[in-house]
Amino acid sequence: MKKALIVWGGWDGHEPEQVAQLFKVILEKEQFDVEVSDTLEAYSDLEKLLSLDLIVPVWTMGEIRNELADNVLAAVEKGVGIAGCHGGMCDSFRTNVNWQFMTGGQWVSHPGNDGVEYTVHMKYSSGLLLEGIEDFEVKSEQYYLHVDPAVEVLASTIFPVATGPHSTNGTVEMPVVWTKRWGNGRVFYNSLGHHADIIEMPEVTEIMRRGFLWAAEGKLTAEQNNGDSETDQASSYTGMADSNY
Repeated sequence: MKKALIVWGGWDGHEPEQVAQLFKVILEKEQFDVEVSDTLEAYSDLEKLLSLDLIVPVWTMGEIRNELADNVLAAVEKGVGIAGCHGGMCDSFRTNVNWQFMTGGQWVSHPGNDGVEYTVHMKYSSGLLLEGIEDFEVKSEQYYLHVDPAVEVLASTIFPVATGPHSTNGTVEMPVVWTKRWGNGRVFYNSLGHHADIIEMPEVTEIMRRGFLWAAEGKLTAEQNNGDSETDQASSYTGMADSNY
């Protein structure tokens, strides 16, 4: 049985406890042994982290001691997957650039704040991970992020929708869902998820389910490759048969 650790906390506005519980339900339906923690000290035991298949951070606008962040980075580098959403993963620790380097991006703005209506566009040419999910509309925050050029973008949205000083730059395609590698580890991110009700949207639930499964497979794949870093991207993903979307 695969093992996952969900760590929630930080800014209460993102409903981290509720989101963590939704993620726990998704993972338990996939037969994961899930531990849920509300303290960053859950990252203090590197050997324990190395025994996991998946780490799910749900922590926004916090501060983390370098040794705790370093433990997570080291575990992912060895093959433990990491997957999360919204500010719970890519606005977790604004002063820790190593965390941002691993996760692939950092939130910088959400023009129009909550309640912006926009479209999430699937990028099927990027891979099979989101195959079968159609473009969909969402009414929530539209995340503008600074994004690592190494990521593989699986879904995107178009700015501007809400006007602002950014609008004079013209049309910008912004990643919404991406994957990347950190050593032998698989990294998955979805910028949707401002509140728990967004996670409960069928499309978003399915995106997260697939992301969790994909990220958690990386450890076994790395072991089968004798510890060599993977070169394939999410385009190799074939686990669509069990999709309930």
